[in-house]
Amino acid sequence: MTQQLPFRFGSEVYTWFMNNNGQTYEGQLGHMIEVIAKAGFTGIQPIYSWMGDLQDADRLEAKLKEEGIELAALSLAMDWNGAEESEKEREEADQAIRLLQRFPGAILCTVQKPSGRHDLTSRRQNLVNIVNSVSRRAMERGVPCSFHPNSPHTSITRTEEDYSIILEALDSEATGWTPDVGHIINGGMDPLEKMKEYASMINHVHYKDWDGAPEFALMGKGKVNLPAITQWLKDRDYKGWIVCEDEGKEALENPDAVTLHDGQWIREELLPQVK
Repeated sequence: MTQQLPFRFGSEVYTWFMNNNGQTYEGQLGHMIEVIAKAGFTGIQPIYSWMGDLQDADRLEAKLKEEGIELAALSLAMDWNGAEESEKEREEADQAIRLLQRFPGAILCTVQKPSGRHDLTSRRQNLVNIVNSVSRRAMERGVPCSFHPNSPHTSITRTEEDYSIILEALDSEATGWTPDVGHIINGGMDPLEKMKEYASMINHVHYKDWDGAPEFALMGKGKVNLPAITQWLKDRDYKGWIVCEDEGKEALENPDAVTLHDGQWIREELLPQVK
């Protein structure tokens, strides 16, 4: 096995989902765990709706143990376009929470699927109410939570105004914030400055790179100052996970190779720059 990385570096699985809209790698979470371990990462963040038979806690625990990988977090990506959760959305959220109860410390990472920037005022408030409700239910069951904004042009969580309104209305006792540095810069903001502004909320971090051509780049090939961000996290004695979610165009062709590249780049290029 490749030498493991210092810090708590993990990998998201969206890098594989990008390939053929997830169809090619559907049901292959076990394969992703193996590649992530080979890359030297120590944690994984699956998407709850895309776990296949490893949605079963016993099977998931066995596979993670086999590869020496921890469950860092679980992405709960939902539409959440109503004034409150639908019955189906609430059921899925509660299933995810129950799964996470088997993995103490693993984070429920809440994400809204982008669907347009219409009715912004009411939809942002509805989103806050739903995220707070889900997070409070999770907290009552001992599951920590973190909210993850994203930056497609149809997202209501992409701009500086969105961040101010949504992050400042979240229940800080029930949920933290996951700064995704690539989504932050893609939304027109400086990732490190935004992280400093809401530093007290950070309990989970996502790394991806960005070059604006038109959006994301292979890690290490873009314009995100990942060394400075990593140094800042180290200086703050950050103890949470840094989860890599590479959305460079190369992932469309070969997500396995991209994940292996990211582990090597972190180990050989990023970390030697951190004092």
